[in-house]
Amino acid sequence: MKITGEQLRLYAVTDRSWLKGRTLESTVEELLAAGVTCVQLREKNASPAEFLAMAKALRPICTYYRAPLIINDDLTVAQLSGADGVHLGQSDLPTDEARKILGPDKIIGMTAHNVTEAVHAKMKGADYLGCGALFGTTTKSDTVPLDRPELWRICKAVDIPVVAIGGINAQNAPLLIGTGIQGLAVVSALFAAADKTAAARQMRELADRVCLYREDPFLPPSYGRRKR
Repeated sequence: MKITGEQLRLYAVTDRSWLKGRTLESTVEELLAAGVTCVQLREKNASPAEFLAMAKALRPICTYYRAPLIINDDLTVAQLSGADGVHLGQSDLPTDEARKILGPDKIIGMTAHNVTEAVHAKMKGADYLGCGALFGTTTKSDTVPLDRPELWRICKAVDIPVVAIGGINAQNAPLLIGTGIQGLAVVSALFAAADKTAAARQMRELADRVCLYREDPFLPPSYGRRKR
């Protein structure tokens, strides 16, 4: 396995629009120091040259903190920057085709909205899944809603790590207890926070609690009930 649930535990997805004059590098470093375990560079408004420059700048920071650097969509930037892998959407290059380009050692994450997509992605060689949107999101306009029972079914259907994404914050993260996820992917709850260190520490504590809790019976509607 190229990436573990522990490495995916608190998965920060970048968004420079919240930085208010700070550099992306300093912000990412602060978040990593406070508990983020994986970083996805996702900057849809950046030019190709800017995107590559950001990836190259983040690479040594992520290496220092032993956190995988994942590039959203762009295989060329992943290759040229030395990033650990890519994350692909359902409309992007198929996983098996990406694997031919990137080789056997790079991490490939895939978005999945249901069990069918999840099983297909695993079969085609995805190393982990990003599943959502769980609670809605302001960072993407084309999200597909995903309810928690389907998230539970996805986690049961595949043997690769599943990361939940979509509007996740400190208030709603506990609702995902017992679904079987191994990571929380977070955007604004980290990058928009006034105190990013405190936000990352809080979200890491929540991610550990949510992801390390296991319960066998099908959970809905009583999520998070305790084992006897």
